[in-house]
Amino acid sequence: MIRNVLGSLVALAGAASAVLSPFRDWYDGRAGQDYRVRDLFEGITATESGVLVSILLPFLFAALLVIAGVVLRSRIAVALAGLVVLGFTILWMVRQGQAAGSLTVGGDGAGLQVGVVNALAGGVLMLIGALLMRGRGARPRARREREREPVEPYGAPPADQVDTWPPTQEPGMSTHTSPWPEPEVDPYTGPDPHDPRTRSYPQASPPGRPGDPRDPVHPPRRPPEA
Repeated sequence: MIRNVLGSLVALAGAASAVLSPFRDWYDGRAGQDYRVRDLFEGITATESGVLVSILLPFLFAALLVIAGVVLRSRIAVALAGLVVLGFTILWMVRQGQAAGSLTVGGDGAGLQVGVVNALAGGVLMLIGALLMRGRGARPRARREREREPVEPYGAPPADQVDTWPPTQEPGMSTHTSPWPEPEVDPYTGPDPHDPRTRSYPQASPPGRPGDPRDPVHPPRRPPEA
């Protein structure tokens, strides 16, 4: 997050420097906005240029790329904007050197001036901003390595140890070892005598009614006659 914010600020600063550079002097007191875009491909001439068809046009395009890259957190868009600014600035330097015979740097208003420096600095700042940004899908290196590691199944326990939790690939039931004693199960005491579903002996007679002493399940038999 911090790297994205820092890279975005650096890239936006580079875009601002590149956009402002055509309004400053580039060579022998001539501002960058006076150079036409077509002059970069056909050769530098003394013809004045309009603002929208000057070298400002590719720099505005690069600034829009930077803004889109910052919003979308796209390092590629920001880096492409830096390459556009540097490419057009270097192309201008080549054409200006061909037109003047050589490029000079002077402090008396002759030769390369501050506008070119602003354009080059803007392109470099855009590239630095792209390097600082992490991008949308970037994740820490340690986290990516953990996600790439295959999940190994639990290995089989040694022969001298019982199978414990978590379960292994060995057949049989696993034993869950716990420091607490296991709950005791109530011993079985037979069917409930008050539950008619499990009672197989004769029911008691209601109060006030004589009961039948005979067993309906095993009735008494008549003794054999002598």
